Amino acid sequence: MAMMLRSLARPLERCLGLRAGGDGLMWHTDLKPHASGDYSIAVVQANKNLEDQSQVFTSPLGTYVGVYDGHGGPEASRFVNKHLFPFLHKFATEQGGLSADVIKKAFNATEEEFLHLVKQSLPVRPQIASVGSCCLVGAISNDVLYVANLGDSRAVLGKRVSEDKKNKVVAERLSTDHNVGVEEVRKEVEALHPDDSHVVVYTRGVWRIKGIIQVSRSIGDVYLKKPDFYRDPIFQRFGNPVPLKRPVITAEPSILIRKLKPQDLFLIFASDGLWEQLSDETAVDIVFRNPRAGIAKRLVSAALREVAKKREMRYGDIKKIEKGIRRHFHDDITVIVIYLDQHRGSSHNIVKHNAMGCTTAPIDIYSYNADEGYEGDLLQTVS
Repeated sequence: MAMMLRSLARPLERCLGLRAGGDGLMWHTDLKPHASGDYSIAVVQANKNLEDQSQVFTSPLGTYVGVYDGHGGPEASRFVNKHLFPFLHKFATEQGGLSADVIKKAFNATEEEFLHLVKQSLPVRPQIASVGSCCLVGAISNDVLYVANLGDSRAVLGKRVSEDKKNKVVAERLSTDHNVGVEEVRKEVEALHPDDSHVVVYTRGVWRIKGIIQVSRSIGDVYLKKPDFYRDPIFQRFGNPVPLKRPVITAEPSILIRKLKPQDLFLIFASDGLWEQLSDETAVDIVFRNPRAGIAKRLVSAALREVAKKREMRYGDIKKIEKGIRRHFHDDITVIVIYLDQHRGSSHNIVKHNAMGCTTAPIDIYSYNADEGYEGDLLQTVS
């Protein structure tokens, strides 16, 4: 374990802020190896500034996945993309391995660092107090899967079951949607605020906390967590002040820990832009029935075809809509598919076990600056 943790340090530093390519609509990586299989990534941008950020870090003994769906601007998701994995490494090193406590500490440290940034930036950019991000993280180490999330990005498992002597794949949701559109979540928020009959209201066709936000957990959104921000004269003048008696959203992640089984075939990590268009079962069926290479792109394309169908448009017409305007048709969409191969010891998997590297999606699909995205391999053998 100590060897693995030491091996994470330098590649994690190199995993941030480098470069990848893409076309006018979509960026994707068709297929790359990780310690126990392959993975595929695709991102499509709808907002003027891409608010989804994502990354995969691979080492011989572990795979780490992050999907960060920002709202109110891209600052929070970019911040999480840069800071969360290093915090995971720091606390895992200190405690001798990955655990639920390590994950909680990493989420909390990321939240506190972003709060510090908000306080520093408030005089020049008070709107940053109303920027936030959902946060979905997956980690695989020693055949144990950890899934942690804030918000409504989602992790779904495709697993094989036997029915009538036939093999079938079913979907199992591994994460909790922290969205007040879910009745259970709505009641949870209302129970925490019995003296506020308007803590959750139905407005603009959906349920929202304080009539503003749908998610009940996030990184950032400081103005909904810190009542003192309402009293700050700068934020009152230029921000979006909301009177609070107590925080109405939190940064406490839901965490699932699961021992991987031979019938577990693949994982889909995606922002809610995908799940608004495709059910868990549909997404799992697409992955199961199609070739691996480009599978994440195939899922994004399937979602965009659903968008076109709902609008009675052609798929090709969706791709012609400019960023920003396209947000009226669909959200930013990020998809990461992680295959879980159980056939250990083959020459193919020996190569995978020696692979170390990272893939970070561009911070903006429409930009091609050298510091705005990276796709790279660090093929090393850890001694």
